[in-house]
Amino acid sequence: MGATITHVLGARPNFVKAAPVIRALAAAGHEQRIVHTGQHYDERMSQVFFVQLGLPEPDVNLGVGSGTQARQTAEIMVGMEQEFTENSSAIGVLYGDVNSTLGAALAAAKLGIPLAHVEAGLRSFDDTMPEEINRRLTDQVCDLLFVTSAEAIGNLAREGRPAGAVHFVGNPMIDTLLANLDKFDAASARRAYDLDERYVVATLHRPGNVDSPDRAADLVEALHEVAAKLDVIIPLHPRGRATLVATGLLDAPRVRVVDPLGYIEFMSLVRGAAAIITDSGGVQEETTLLRVPCLTLRPNTERPVTITSGSNRLVTTAELAAAVLAACDDGPYAGELPPLWDGQAGPRIARIITAWLRAADD
Repeated sequence: MGATITHVLGARPNFVKAAPVIRALAAAGHEQRIVHTGQHYDERMSQVFFVQLGLPEPDVNLGVGSGTQARQTAEIMVGMEQEFTENSSAIGVLYGDVNSTLGAALAAAKLGIPLAHVEAGLRSFDDTMPEEINRRLTDQVCDLLFVTSAEAIGNLAREGRPAGAVHFVGNPMIDTLLANLDKFDAASARRAYDLDERYVVATLHRPGNVDSPDRAADLVEALHEVAAKLDVIIPLHPRGRATLVATGLLDAPRVRVVDPLGYIEFMSLVRGAAAIITDSGGVQEETTLLRVPCLTLRPNTERPVTITSGSNRLVTTAELAAAVLAACDDGPYAGELPPLWDGQAGPRIARIITAWLRAADD
């Protein structure tokens, strides 16, 4: 097929979601172009994911790097305007809710380029989260809205998006998880970091948890309380590292801080964990599939299906330690998985995009 499909990727969650979509569109014979904005630029949070997930090398890397919300989004807009102007695209495919998603959406929309949003309609209803703004604005300018859960359909309807644009396709992040399941070696991961049989993994990076020294100190105290009973391993995101370390994170002997990990290494640790502490969105879904109890350190979540299914619980810092230890004692999540978590979201998305492009040509 002659029309080019442009995928815009910028951060770890984008890579995981995009891999099955790109693979399915390639199998359908489409020409594709992959743009890496460079929002995540550390090799351990970027390049290693391309290798491990079998993603083609990006056709271009905009090299945006870190910066304030405004500066990063603006630089992505400038870079994507140039990309879309120099390289014709029949449709742009956007993923998730990072600044790369919104920057590319605004650039494409102003150039009249059609757009598809993978993971549309998720809402935390918390406008203090930059991701919430990115999600809502992106969905307003997209022609195809691919949703991962039923409540997202209602969210989009309330925001005035046409029903014909909305497609319930399942979760491509789960496609990637299922495709790599036999590579997740929990025993080897445990030995590599000299962890006990029962251990906890923590992933923490949101501003509300790690930017304020006072909040970081309370969080560190809670993590130390968990570490009095269990090993706690923390692949520490660059955001917040200095604050958490300065407030004494490393003072507990059973707290292990490591650099960000590749997809296979991280998911191997998660698979073997007694519980997960996180403020990430995607980790809430990954733990549900792996049936590992998840404690989400946030007042809300844009993935309520993980709450209603019973695999995930929202907690405050004050109740974190008790909740983690109780979850470890309760053991693996045993409930039903959300609908369409069957590893076929990528092919569904590819079929819908293929049909949409053919209709656009008629």
